[in-house]
Amino acid sequence: MDNIDLFNKLLILRSPNVGPVRYNKLIHKYDGNLAMVIDELKPDVSIRNAVARELDLADKLHIYYICDDTDLYPEALRNMSSHPPVLSVRGNINTLLKQCVSIVGTRHATAAGMNFIADIAKEFASHNYAVVSGLAMGTDSAAHRGALRAAGSTQTIAVVAGGADYIWPLENEKLYWEIVERGAVISEMPVGFVPVSANFVMRNRWIAGLGQKLILGEADLNSGSMKTVRFAREANREIWAIPSHPSDSRSLGPNSLIKSGVANICMGASDFFNVENKEQMNIKNNKKIDSENTILDAIGMIPVSESVLSEIVKKTISEIKSELVILEMQGLIRKVDGGYVRS
Repeated sequence: MDNIDLFNKLLILRSPNVGPVRYNKLIHKYDGNLAMVIDELKPDVSIRNAVARELDLADKLHIYYICDDTDLYPEALRNMSSHPPVLSVRGNINTLLKQCVSIVGTRHATAAGMNFIADIAKEFASHNYAVVSGLAMGTDSAAHRGALRAAGSTQTIAVVAGGADYIWPLENEKLYWEIVERGAVISEMPVGFVPVSANFVMRNRWIAGLGQKLILGEADLNSGSMKTVRFAREANREIWAIPSHPSDSRSLGPNSLIKSGVANICMGASDFFNVENKEQMNIKNNKKIDSENTILDAIGMIPVSESVLSEIVKKTISEIKSELVILEMQGLIRKVDGGYVRS
């Protein structure tokens, strides 16, 4: 595709009241003749200048454009209705050619939940999948970071709601650049675009569309992640959910999907790959002493003090302190209100 075609496609897409649906109707109406579509829309000079500036900025930032009539466009996304006609990509374009798994969940994930997600993401990346998520804090970050722990340079795709150059949240700036270096950041929005809430909803739809499978971690019942699940169902994607403790509101999303039969229950990477031997080795290498397991079993969602724990496990406070420190460092528990709760 030459620069003139790209300019004309963006000129149509950046015209007022033109989104993927109207774009495709216009292209169909004029049998793909871009000039005739533009003649109907009559975009003014300001729109033409804006597109020219966008392309110039994209070139300076090494951001590329992929249109849905090219081989580089992700096939899974192309098969979705009303998909973005043009994607901007920052990073390694070849990442978009890989089979994908989408992983989503709450921004307020527990440490244990994020560790679980990261382990699954690493295993998928190690098996030549690109892990797709939305660059948010919590579950998204864990998915991206887990994938980046695997060797290779096409490991993860971040779908963003703003322009491909717009880093949000700022706390993930370092992660953003790691993804650009060893994966891809993609967007349907113009370079330099600052997102509004509606853009995040559409971003979730493309996350759902890119993956052959969608895995849901911890998520509230009315969260954006549950909307992503809905999009995945509409696209006939395979849905998996990681169960969580029923007293935690973050369990309501995945647990409800499992209970209703919408999602398969995900117990780890062994659900998808033959990693049993590796997991058994990890269990052996990380095996905890019996007393530590007893302490962990005694800790739940309600803070438990050291003195109460001491009575439960029949050890002195000084004897259990070191084990509590180890559990806290592993992210399995945390200290709140003078006691300990599960993370």
